[in-house]
Parts: sequence; C-alpha cells; structure tokens
Amino acid sequence: MAKALSVVMLGASGATGGETLKALLAMPEVTRITLLGRREVALPDGAAARVTQRVVDVGSPDTYADFIDGHDAAICTLGVSQPSKMTKEAFLRIDRDWVIAFANLCRQRGVRHFELLGAVGADSRSPSFYLRTKGQLRDALIALNFERLSLFQPSMILTPSNRFGVSQALTLAFWPSLSHLMLGPARKFRGIRVEALGAAIAHNLVVDGKGVETLQWGDFQRLQRT
Repeated sequence: MAKALSVVMLGASGATGGETLKALLAMPEVTRITLLGRREVALPDGAAARVTQRVVDVGSPDTYADFIDGHDAAICTLGVSQPSKMTKEAFLRIDRDWVIAFANLCRQRGVRHFELLGAVGADSRSPSFYLRTKGQLRDALIALNFERLSLFQPSMILTPSNRFGVSQALTLAFWPSLSHLMLGPARKFRGIRVEALGAAIAHNLVVDGKGVETLQWGDFQRLQRT
C-alpha cells in the first residue's frame, strides 16, 4: 500500500491551484489536505472529510504558522494572474516575498517536500523583471535546503475559458497550434492545459525523488495519470 501523505497548500483559489486540488482529491494516497488562503474555495461533495480550510492573512506568516505542522509536503501555486495590472512592488510582495515566507515556515516546521509553480526561463540575472523575480524566488527556495524541492516551470498555461480579455482570447486560440512547431529544446515553451499541469503537480508527490528538480513540458506529460 502506498504511504499516506498529508499536504498543505497555498494558492488553491487560482486556476492551477484548483486543478491541483482536484487531482489531489482523486488520489487515495493523499489522506489530509490543509488549504491556506484569503478565502475558502468550493469543495466537491465528500471532500470535507480530508480537507481543512484556514482563512489567513497570507502576508502575515504568524497567522498560519501553526497550521503547517504535521504535513509531509507543501504545494504553492500562489501568484499574480496579470502582473501588468499592478505595481512592481505589489507583484514582488505577492509573487516572491509571500511565497518565500511560506516556504521558510514549511522548512522550519518539518515539511520535507516543497513544490512551487514557477515559470519557464526563471533566472535571477534575467533582464526581464518577471523572470528575474521568478529566478530570485527559485534561488531563495534552493537555499532553504528542502529534502526535496520540485520547481514546476510551465510556459503558457491554457485554461478552458478566457478570463482576461482580448489578449488571452488570442493566446487560447493560437497557442495550441504554435506549440506543435516547438521542437527539440524549444519543447519546454509549449503550452500546457491547466488541468494537465494541476495533475502533474499533484502526481509528482508520489514519484520518488530527492534534492532539487526542475520540471518542464515533457515532465508534465510524463506525470499525468490516465
């Protein structure tokens, strides 16, 4: 029998987080899930037996520190959906600083495996503000020396519906066709369906691993369960 797993999660209200939670609930190995967030999320029938929701101030780690105790793994899918709609300072606070604070507490409270939803091309030396921020976050998490750190780096995340207007509508219409032209090393830039990404993040919990691992498009395909 597979080992029972307990998971604490930050960011379940987002598109990828919601799909990750759905996949976790379909896994009998995951016996306990704690969701931390600014609001509760809707749960399917029967999920309440395994899921505890804690409404917290995400920017104040002291408000949720005690809720991390006793978990084997942590998943963070917290992030800004439209960075261009906010100041750089606000983006840094949410996408980098809040995540680092969560990871720090997880490390201190005995979480062995930490999974992060990041971005392909993350590099702390990048001229791109967005990718530089993601790279700074990556470097900070590596420095925490988790027993296992899984860094998910998707390119375009393809959602079933348009949530952000004309630009996303064009992306959803054309990116799947463009993805087939991305071969060899460029495969990592292929778009990934949000439900497939969520499934990969969840299923990676029960795959053996140790140290730092960077997961991209090809890995997402491998990790999906049929």
